[in-house]
Amino acid sequence: MVKSVIEEIDNGVFGLLVDESADVSDKEHMAVVFRFVDKKGAVKEMFVGVVHVKETSSLSLKHAIDELFAKYGLSLKKVRGQGYDGASNMKGEFNGLRSLIFKENSSAYYVHCFAHQLQLVVVAVAKKIFEIADFFDMVSMSLNVVGASCKRKDKVREHYQEMLELLVVTLTQGKDIIKKFLFKGLELQEEGADDSKRCQAYGLLKYIQTFDYVFYMHLMLLILGICENLSMALQSKNQDILNAMSLVESTKQELQRIRDDGWDSLMLTVSSFCEKHDTQMLDMEEGFIDSRRPRKKTNITNLHHYKVNCFNATLDLKLQEFNDRFTEVNTELLICMASLNPIGAFRGFDKSKLVKLAKFYPDDFCFMDCLSLEQQLGIFIDNVRHDQRFKNLKSHGYLSFLMVETEKHIAHLLVYRLLKLDLTLPVATASVERCFSAMTSEDSSTKSNGRSFFK
Repeated sequence: MVKSVIEEIDNGVFGLLVDESADVSDKEHMAVVFRFVDKKGAVKEMFVGVVHVKETSSLSLKHAIDELFAKYGLSLKKVRGQGYDGASNMKGEFNGLRSLIFKENSSAYYVHCFAHQLQLVVVAVAKKIFEIADFFDMVSMSLNVVGASCKRKDKVREHYQEMLELLVVTLTQGKDIIKKFLFKGLELQEEGADDSKRCQAYGLLKYIQTFDYVFYMHLMLLILGICENLSMALQSKNQDILNAMSLVESTKQELQRIRDDGWDSLMLTVSSFCEKHDTQMLDMEEGFIDSRRPRKKTNITNLHHYKVNCFNATLDLKLQEFNDRFTEVNTELLICMASLNPIGAFRGFDKSKLVKLAKFYPDDFCFMDCLSLEQQLGIFIDNVRHDQRFKNLKSHGYLSFLMVETEKHIAHLLVYRLLKLDLTLPVATASVERCFSAMTSEDSSTKSNGRSFFK
């Protein structure tokens, strides 16, 4: 399999994606995936192998990569992009795996996994806003209570099936399935013998019938729903980095729109839910009572607390985290790459920036190549703008594939070489993580036979 991947790369350039994890026997392993453009112009991310490492220090990981490359006759000089999840041993600017590879190959540019950055954005909001953190703690506790007992899970499944059957018969009179699902599990917990667990279940039941629970549930459903499309898109192996950047910007714009104009719509949804499920709706003009200090006057209204301190603060923090964590979108390398974006009939095309981009890769473009590229770019842009087949392209990936299909990659060889370099930069480490997920599943299934998946 590895040999077939190497044959597809055909001595060309590629991106390196690495992730490390421990198996069920606590042995550390490193998974390796290559990202490259195949002979048809399609972007591929192919699993190369799993390597056992004694420890996960950057030096140990680098040594394992060197051994893997030596085994298959590969060279680090062909690496044009590095993609990791952002752990310090990976991305460390001075001693991380990223810097160790960059010292050997200055064209192996690093991109912090976009999907991991998005996860950090979500986690930051959950940690820094007290009410949001409390909400997730309660949800987590509820799920743990329901899932802690096989008996309770079986009973909940039975109840869930009954509710589905009822919902099919009387769709207009159906109740909220998720709420009833939790209710049943918590009620079963109340039937247990342990007084502390019954008290815990009672407290959870009481919480999920409060306005706070309804409000934060719908707020997070709104925010996470907006981010879900971005999350799924970032995990696509054929996603190119400029399209990913564009999706990040679109998500930020949508969050800003919700921040500016989404309050009334959210409160309408919350109010409707409260009315439908007999949850007491708060009067927004009344004084806010802090449940942590109920006797102390807050001197603010419910409206001020939920809109300003919660709704606005959560979205402001979300936008701030997006701006802080997705710093790659401002790097000179990616700004130059944007000049080859085919969207809008190549409206962002800039010859000088593309020549500058070529100079980021001295091993791929010598001085004479850069001079020839400048002339070729003018011919290329005129050629594709007058070709109907190149209209309405959505990304660099489509451009690459179409150039090969129409054989323009031969006529515009240097432009296509530049495009391939762009596409080797990894967007996310999802492909590597899927390898570990698959292996963990198989490892669990073989554990009973007394053998480990990893060798």
